[in-house]
Amino acid sequence: MSHTIPSLTSMLEALIATPSVSSVNPGLDQSNQAVIDLLADWLEAAGFRTELMEVPDRPGKVNLIATLGTGPGGLVLAGHTDTVPCNPERWSHDPFRLTEDNGRLYGLGTSDMKSFLGIAIEAAKGLRAQDLGRPLVILATADEESSMSGARALAHAGRPSGRYALIGEPTGLSPVRLHKGVMGEAIRLTGRSGHASEPSLGRNALDGMQEIMGDLMAWREALERRYHHPAFALPSPTLNLGYIHGGDNFNRICDNCELHLDLRVLPGMKTEDLRSELASRVAAIAGRRGLAWEVEPLFASIPPAETPRESAIVKAGELLTGHAAEAVSFGTEAPFFNQLGMETLILGPGNLAQAHQPDEYLEVGRIPPTLELLRGMIRRFCEA
Repeated sequence: MSHTIPSLTSMLEALIATPSVSSVNPGLDQSNQAVIDLLADWLEAAGFRTELMEVPDRPGKVNLIATLGTGPGGLVLAGHTDTVPCNPERWSHDPFRLTEDNGRLYGLGTSDMKSFLGIAIEAAKGLRAQDLGRPLVILATADEESSMSGARALAHAGRPSGRYALIGEPTGLSPVRLHKGVMGEAIRLTGRSGHASEPSLGRNALDGMQEIMGDLMAWREALERRYHHPAFALPSPTLNLGYIHGGDNFNRICDNCELHLDLRVLPGMKTEDLRSELASRVAAIAGRRGLAWEVEPLFASIPPAETPRESAIVKAGELLTGHAAEAVSFGTEAPFFNQLGMETLILGPGNLAQAHQPDEYLEVGRIPPTLELLRGMIRRFCEA
């Protein structure tokens, strides 16, 4: 263990230089252990008690819970340690080397969202446990960009405890109090092949999928009429058909077809009810056409999240930033923190427009107000 905390610049350099890609593609997926070890080292030097929690069934994936102070309540500052994959040849700067250029810090994870963890540690420098009436927790998670297995494991374990949580996802320093849930579903049809010149000899799965796609368009319109949440710029749920594949040759009756779709659901909508309704629609069409069918989630759904506007952390975020809390359509770890009983705000210095892009960057000018914001949050929710 080191006995000093590096400068913020040194911390950011080390975080960006340490690859921690998470991906559903096993060939691209990496451990986040090295990043967790860096953070634990710095936080121990700052006086925090650290606990490393291995994520079940995910070798090399680790969460970090670092706590300063004792007692109930308090504040959790949370961020994920993983990044998406990248294509270095498309970058103007080395994605694994922090590069400052024209007021911007370039590097994979600068905006989404390794930088936030370094800034959180910088904001906590100089704090002493005895000065806190309620604990400050800095939480670093695994696999947010793929399965959210790190946050799911924390919710299952009931850790950590806290009254309020702030997730430093890229929001451009505008507070976010609610977001849509994310579902990814696969529909698979199986028919019978045969010669294309005699359609009666087979059962065409592609024809069946065409009918299902038309029915899904009608369902999308029905969902838009049925559900509405005025806090969102797009106030209805959305359904996107994103992938389709079927058959193997032009002159054979297609005996299999697979469709993937994305559903963004509003707070109050239940993913299990939507999946059941989807399956019922597929079953009706497939059964009439003599096709075997399957509806299967592509990943464990991310629930929608909502923190009441009157929550103390929402009001604090609005006061400290000067912006009203918003709603967004992308998913975060917030619903899993809500399951732990914490009122959660999403608020960080990066911009979503830079996330998952070549030449990802964080504006240098965003760092001072983020430090001021986090110190203000700590004073409100942790200090006696």
